[in-house]
Amino acid sequence: MAAKPSSAKQSMNEPKSDRAVSYNQFKEYEGQRYTGMKIGRSHKWHYDRGDWKETKITPDLWQIGYAVTKRRAGRAPEGSGVPVGTEYHWYVLAHQNVAKQSANDYTTSLTGLKFKIAHKRAGSEKWSATPTTQRKRMIVFLQSVIADLEKQNDSGGDALSKRRRPATAERRKARAAGPIVKRATKSGHAARRVPPKRHVRRATRVHHARRSSL
Repeated sequence: MAAKPSSAKQSMNEPKSDRAVSYNQFKEYEGQRYTGMKIGRSHKWHYDRGDWKETKITPDLWQIGYAVTKRRAGRAPEGSGVPVGTEYHWYVLAHQNVAKQSANDYTTSLTGLKFKIAHKRAGSEKWSATPTTQRKRMIVFLQSVIADLEKQNDSGGDALSKRRRPATAERRKARAAGPIVKRATKSGHAARRVPPKRHVRRATRVHHARRSSL
């Protein structure tokens, strides 16, 4: 019982982790090294009032534009993060769900994914990737999303096929059993047709033999 308080005191006396150091140190995820926020963590932002503009391209396709300042809901750890002036290029792929409330008002929510295409360090004029490489990264990202969607469709198809398999198997068994039953029936009829004639002939021969002997 006395060991527990001592261990508690030791844990309280341990130095607290430096969040700024943790934020900036190198980490690894599936063989890829990165810095910044650790995988699995999240942060919250407030977006200032801005303008969302959209232009209709096809019956189902719109081109959108949105520019606004976003502000961190909390505060970044002191000394963490990239220098002021750093820029990022993200590619956003998301669902926008809206519901009309009045002639001019809609509720809206946006949920999806954003993928870092490139970044530009503070004081630099060059991006981390050329326009061609950025497009290639976008293609890879979209291909991975498409692959995930296809897997979801395939899994849904498998689920349906699994529900159909018992009925299909039963039909196959019925088809397979059908000819066997027919063959058995034919052979049965043949067995019933042939032996009686033979028996009649034998009975007739025996009857004639008896009459002749008398």
